[in-house]
Amino acid sequence: MAKKNEDLEETNDKGSIKTEVEYDLKAISGVGDTTVKKLQEAGIVSIRTLAVYPITKLMDEAGIGEKTAQKIIKAAQDIENMGFKSADIIWEKRRKLNRLTTNSSTLDEILAGGIEPGSVTEFYGEYRTGKTQIAHQLCVNVQLPYEEGGLEGNALYIDTEATFRPERIIQMAEAKDLDYNKTLRNIVVGRAYNSDHQVLLIREASKIVKEKNIKLIVVDSIIGHFRSEYVGRGTLANRQQILNGHIHDLLRLTEVFDELAVMFTNQVSSKPDVFYGNPTVATGGHILAHGATVRIYLRKGKGEQRVAKMIDAPHLAEAEAVFSITEDGIKD
Repeated sequence: MAKKNEDLEETNDKGSIKTEVEYDLKAISGVGDTTVKKLQEAGIVSIRTLAVYPITKLMDEAGIGEKTAQKIIKAAQDIENMGFKSADIIWEKRRKLNRLTTNSSTLDEILAGGIEPGSVTEFYGEYRTGKTQIAHQLCVNVQLPYEEGGLEGNALYIDTEATFRPERIIQMAEAKDLDYNKTLRNIVVGRAYNSDHQVLLIREASKIVKEKNIKLIVVDSIIGHFRSEYVGRGTLANRQQILNGHIHDLLRLTEVFDELAVMFTNQVSSKPDVFYGNPTVATGGHILAHGATVRIYLRKGKGEQRVAKMIDAPHLAEAEAVFSITEDGIKD
């Protein structure tokens, strides 16, 4: 019988939980080579991944019967100690979280220190408000040491609009005196050509996250393909259902990997019936609104300046921050 992970945590020099010991899928009673192969083909690479998988999804994607699916998921949850916990244990783990700097002290401040691992952070706004610039900056910063606001890991960038630019990464890396060749090697880029491909890339991300020490996943943008492919009210229900599964795949990744941050960019639309207040709203409806842990609205300021507004977070107050987009990257 495998030991439970609560007894086998490692800490880094700052006292933060880095990685819990993982167990092979064969540690589960009744799981043999054939079942392991089916699980791995479905993107389930660890017991923890299996523990957070929905039964119906496991049956569909791995071709496993209902009783077997229920049994092995329950066994995985027991090994991972996924029952009840007292709030002080949860607080202790959150207290030790490292956060990923955005490169702007004012933006970090409204985020309580930066992008939070274990959460999904959304940046939405009109074109040229800095969404993709922040995404590129985070891909550089995640590679920094903990003491410099990084997570000592690599980045996975899902590019849905062909906006990833290695040249921009080079500028940002050189501004920090980093070896840009190494910085580029540590960013894995997946070009998504349609919404189905986008969903597939995220479903297969577990393998890459584990193999490449990925600490940041970027989806830029999450909605672009869906808006162009699902046109008209008749397709809206189907689009939202697929989007719901997609955002939950991202959330599940943050549950599986201890120090993984997810950031996605989102587009906006304008409500013509709004006469007072801001008519600009994020696309994706309630599905994306509920799926994101933290929501930041970006708008243009003067010249290079941009304004970020905290719209929603379970632990943060509404606030604004002004930052700039420069040749060297994101700055105050």
